[in-house]
Amino acid sequence: MSPEDQALARAAVAAMRDELRAYPKPGLVSPVDTGAHDDMDFDLMCRSADSLLQPFAALAAAGRAAERFEHALMPLGIEAERGMLAVTGGVNTHRGAIFSVGLMVAALARTQALGLEVTPIAVREVLQDTWGASLQAHATRDGATSHGAEVRRRTGRDGARREAALAFPSVFETGIPAYRAARQAGLDDNAASIDTLFTLMAAVDDTTVLYRGGLEAGSFVRQAAAGFLADGGCRGNGWFEKAQALHRNFVERNLSAGGCADLLACTLLVSRSCGESQPQPASARSRLSGPR
Repeated sequence: MSPEDQALARAAVAAMRDELRAYPKPGLVSPVDTGAHDDMDFDLMCRSADSLLQPFAALAAAGRAAERFEHALMPLGIEAERGMLAVTGGVNTHRGAIFSVGLMVAALARTQALGLEVTPIAVREVLQDTWGASLQAHATRDGATSHGAEVRRRTGRDGARREAALAFPSVFETGIPAYRAARQAGLDDNAASIDTLFTLMAAVDDTTVLYRGGLEAGSFVRQAAAGFLADGGCRGNGWFEKAQALHRNFVERNLSAGGCADLLACTLLVSRSCGESQPQPASARSRLSGPR
């Protein structure tokens, strides 16, 4: 694997770790607590993310060569999942991220290989042109025991595979513009990540939420996120305390927007790989993020 592939893998793991570090995220694992999860914590999820370094490098190499989804990317993803489950003792910490972040790594590598300027538009077009047809076919073949298939049976809503089949509109049309606007408004990494997460939560039918609580839970999450944003989001006074209160509410309801967390990691990876923003030092982060 090339140094470029290794660099993309490191960037992907860094994006996942930054998503994990962000706080307060409603119902999600952070360094502060385990959210609505009783089978995982921050340290376990960090080990899980770190276990994906070489699998992501392999996905970058396959993407750079425009290897086929069914014959290369999907088997590599399955192998990455096995390695992750070995590290976590069978706990599903990052199955969704392996799929979504892994595809972003492949698309970024292919964009580089084609000699194109690495922009969000270019990365999305490469993803569509190289693997779009395969991803659309894959979206109709959810395994009978997958969360996505169960959510479709119960609610009629599509999950992460449909998002991928459409070349991740939530990342490119919602997440990246929201993150860009947050950074341009002067928010630091943590606040910008939280603001972007809420924007995604307001826009996305999160498979994890729908699996845990059905359509009623999905409606609650979208309305709660929209209310937070209408109040100014992370630009508003007292945003940290408002987000903390929502976090406690989500934990009480046993809700966690895990799908949106994966999309946030994708957003961070693509934004940074396209040179739209770079992480700020911890001192700057702590000045703007409020108490912990």
